Amino acid sequence: MFEMVQAGGWLMLPIILASVLALAIIGERFWSLQPKRIAPRHLVGQVWQWHKSDALDDEHIDALAENSPLGRILAAGLVNRDHPREIMKEAIEEAGRQVVMQLERYLNTLGTIASVTPLLGLLGTVIGMIKVFAAITTHGVGNPEVLAGGISEALITTAAGLSVAIPSLIFHRFFRGRVDELVLLMEDDALKIVDVMHGDREDDTGQDNTA
Repeated sequence: MFEMVQAGGWLMLPIILASVLALAIIGERFWSLQPKRIAPRHLVGQVWQWHKSDALDDEHIDALAENSPLGRILAAGLVNRDHPREIMKEAIEEAGRQVVMQLERYLNTLGTIASVTPLLGLLGTVIGMIKVFAAITTHGVGNPEVLAGGISEALITTAAGLSVAIPSLIFHRFFRGRVDELVLLMEDDALKIVDVMHGDREDDTGQDNTA
């Protein structure tokens, strides 16, 4: 492996660093974008239960905001629960925009890696071919060992760049899709609370009221 990296030339260093960074981002996003961490399913029912029992005070709202991204969005609306529906929705939408930025953290970096590493591989290909033609000019084509170094550098950097770019692009698209799904889920839950509290919707928060 070390011999292959060495044969790829100095451009292998940024490609390897990009691969390490991409792997770290993928692992972190898998951990951070778990639905149970972003939008706990019991949260809406719990908030509604607090509201019905007149226990929805500032202490509960502060704890809710620290609970999860969905809790942060719900808390932004609940702070304005005594205001008209439109004000609650505006507060929720503003908090939602901030949460979306948090959910998309590092995804631009992952997308940049997916775009740049093939170009690094292509640059390695160009440099390798330049070395090949320089060797041909100096030594002719009779000695294949002289040409092997440039050809190896061209092929190895291209393969390395694509090996990093392809999974980076796949996971970038995957996490973008997951963020979109989570945003829709949180928006539905937040609007559900707003509508129920303002009497525009029956209680369908998922809270078991049989107890």
